[in-house]
Amino acid sequence: MTKEYFREYFTALLPTASFDESGEWLNVQIQPEQWRSFALELRQSELNFNYLFCLTCIDWKTHLTMVYHLSSTVHRQTVVIKANLNRDSPEIETVSDLWRTAEFHEREVYDLFGVKFLNHPDLRRLILEDDFSGYPLRKDFEDPINMIKL
Repeated sequence: MTKEYFREYFTALLPTASFDESGEWLNVQIQPEQWRSFALELRQSELNFNYLFCLTCIDWKTHLTMVYHLSSTVHRQTVVIKANLNRDSPEIETVSDLWRTAEFHEREVYDLFGVKFLNHPDLRRLILEDDFSGYPLRKDFEDPINMIKL
């Protein structure tokens, strides 16, 4: 299976998806409301993307972008899925039931960026104390102790 095969397969599933093939891996941009059904297809179909090796968030100041790196160990292919989120109330469906590695990654993103993962089984802070205010990996975070300002 090639990048072209995956692009065609994904286009049939999500006609509104956009693609970037300039890097090593196929990058697929989707809407956040499409994520859950798309993730199910990636995990349970013949594509067999059975390995989530990275889940992170990017703050662009105007919006947040969730980034998921998935590999198929069967087909030896990797794809990157991206979904832009509203910065004021960022939320997206959890995939922790599909890829167990997502459980802690999602908690980390929740803790440091403030993204709410809908239907997550244990969404609580992972690193910071419960009374910590703000999201330290957002670009508008100001740390009065260390005087960090981006």
